[in-house]
Parts: sequence; C-alpha cells; structure tokens
Amino acid sequence: MSNWTKIAPLSEFPQLGARVVRHNGTEIAVFRNAGDGVFAMNDKCPHKGGPLSQGIVSGNTVTCPLHGMNICFETGEAVAPDEGCVGTYPAKVEDGIVLLDL
Repeated sequence: MSNWTKIAPLSEFPQLGARVVRHNGTEIAVFRNAGDGVFAMNDKCPHKGGPLSQGIVSGNTVTCPLHGMNICFETGEAVAPDEGCVGTYPAKVEDGIVLLDL
C-alpha cells in the first residue's frame, strides 16, 4: 500500500543536488539529477554516516563528500569495490510536485 506524500515543487530541488526532508525523526536526502529524475534515500553514508545530501550527483549516483563512496540511487547499494547500502524511498514527480512514498 502506497502512502505518497507531497514534498515540494520540483523547482525547489537543485538540479544535480539535494534537499533534506525529515520524516519521523529520519533525515531523507531527496536528489534531482540532470534529467529531472528524483530519488530519495537516508541521508547517511553506510561507511561513516556522512551527509549524502552534500555529495556530488552524477548520473544515477551520489558521491559521499567525506570519503568518496558512490551510492546508486535506484538500489541504495554502494558501487563496487565499495560495500554497503542505505535505505531508499520511492520518489516521483506529478504535475511538477515531488512526492515520496513514506
């Protein structure tokens, strides 16, 4: 069962960047890539808990600003040779509004 929640207009999310949303005490990084795709995951790198929302977005990955670990938006998995995973949330854009399935 989906629980789509309106977050904000897409225009409020920086292209190739992120914005942090708080839900039930959890910080969720919501990313926007170059193609206006949106992706959401917990805002903590699996390596040392670095703020992924402050990382560099490239394609469908984000690079942790602390130690350079690359995390895949779709799966939350670290890109080899790194290991680890962060929780992800379904995200979409409808009528210019970003929604998360929380």
